[in-house]
Amino acid sequence: MNRTRELSLAGRFGRGLDLAPDRPALRVGGESFTYRQLHETALLWGGTLRHALAAPPRAVGVLSAAGAPAYQGILATLYAGATVVPLHPAFPEGRTQQMLRAAGVTALITDEANLASALRLAAGAAAPDESADNGDCPPGIPVVLASSGATADRSTDAGSGDASAIPAGSGPALPAPVPVDPASNAYVLFTSGSTGRPKGVRITQAGLSHYFGLLDDRYDFTPQDVFSQTFDLNFDCAMFDLFSAWGAGGCLVRVPASAYRDLPAYCTAQGLTVWFSTPSTIALVRRMGRLREGSMPTLRWSFFAGEALGCREAVDWQAAADRSVLENLYGPTELTITITAHRWNGEGSQALSVNGGVPIGRLHEGHSALVLDDRDRCVPEGDPGELCIAGPQLTPGYVDPTDGEGRFLERDGLVWYRTGDRVRRTPEGELLYLGRADGQVQVHGWRIELAEIEHAVRGLAGVEQAVAVAAPAGDGLELVVFHTGSAVPATDLVRGLRAVLPDGMIPRRFVHLPELPLNSNRKTDRRALTVRGADLLAGRGEGSSSRAAVG
Repeated sequence: MNRTRELSLAGRFGRGLDLAPDRPALRVGGESFTYRQLHETALLWGGTLRHALAAPPRAVGVLSAAGAPAYQGILATLYAGATVVPLHPAFPEGRTQQMLRAAGVTALITDEANLASALRLAAGAAAPDESADNGDCPPGIPVVLASSGATADRSTDAGSGDASAIPAGSGPALPAPVPVDPASNAYVLFTSGSTGRPKGVRITQAGLSHYFGLLDDRYDFTPQDVFSQTFDLNFDCAMFDLFSAWGAGGCLVRVPASAYRDLPAYCTAQGLTVWFSTPSTIALVRRMGRLREGSMPTLRWSFFAGEALGCREAVDWQAAADRSVLENLYGPTELTITITAHRWNGEGSQALSVNGGVPIGRLHEGHSALVLDDRDRCVPEGDPGELCIAGPQLTPGYVDPTDGEGRFLERDGLVWYRTGDRVRRTPEGELLYLGRADGQVQVHGWRIELAEIEHAVRGLAGVEQAVAVAAPAGDGLELVVFHTGSAVPATDLVRGLRAVLPDGMIPRRFVHLPELPLNSNRKTDRRALTVRGADLLAGRGEGSSSRAAVG
């Protein structure tokens, strides 16, 4: 590997600036920004963060929807040498306050639309929220109000007339991005925590440098590439798009919700060459009747991550984007965006498939993997077990160290992250994804893999997608399957399943949906489906569902 390319995230943007200063770096909301424009704005706003505040910020919360101010705010924070904390404006303010406290945020960047919320958060006057510890935000956090337009105006006022908001562009511009320690945190992202509060994951400049160095060696991105951005900025996959594009001098295009009505037409109109999304997008485009052969000719690369990619979805997408190379990527946030990759090769990939899923591929260079049983013993090659990974992409820990209890393993002088994912390893080093460790449930004495149920249901005539959940019912659990496609009667589903599953593994309730619900990261919302399944079993639910007579 060419390690001379080790760069901070700000340095990656600087490389794009050198390659393509007057080419577009970002298209969002009908506006276009060149590398030079974003650079000048980041220096100006970074100067505000360094000089207009009482002290240089350690961590900056970016409270903005995925418009231009969000991207400008992220780059300005990096230029100022601070840690970025992306915040979703739609989250409850009490939850966001918890994130501010946990990450040690010392300044907020926001836009006009979210200024009132930002000021409440900064002043500790957020609406009461039961999830908050005490409803207090650290007092005195300054709020920087991002201006609109390609570059900030030094004379911009706060817009709302509120003197507690500091206009972006106040104070002198930075002469250059502030150098950072490779061990420092580039950003903190929050995931769901088992304690009921968000769990902050620290990702370092050094881990990201290793990661993007690997991507530079693997892919041939150039200034002519146009990258999709489908992920919210508080989801780590968004950083793949952002800094792959900016490190190559390419253009990032924020994909609006309206584009999914005819995604192939949108891709062609925008000249997209690199696509990245969750696999749920494929089913959505297929449901719209737009996933036609050869309908996305501009794509050179197609990436999917965030949830399991099915072989059927890979086949359909590859046919539509027939000039692109398709890869299935995998990685928990704690391992810096993605940590494995499998390049789709048609029949070869399908031959390795487990439960209809595409392999997650080989581990990134410089990393090691263990596959362990429930007693932390290494399993023989080919046997299933929990995947644990060590290497330079591993987080140094959570912002609250107590969140790491049970998540890390020390062995052979290394620290390993327990992914909670079950895999099998092939002799060639490919990892085959079997599902979450908590995706194995016990129902009426049967030990059942939910992924196996889903695979069996998807194989039945008329079914497109299927999600199985184990919902509480009385003193135990019952299997509920939610499926899309045709409204197939439950009796037909049971008849088909009996050909491949024993009676003890056949669900008792089937629910037909026009589409599966997605969470804010466009992943299938399994939690919402589990709640709905429990309601149905308790007689509280509504909608199209049917019981299965089994046994």
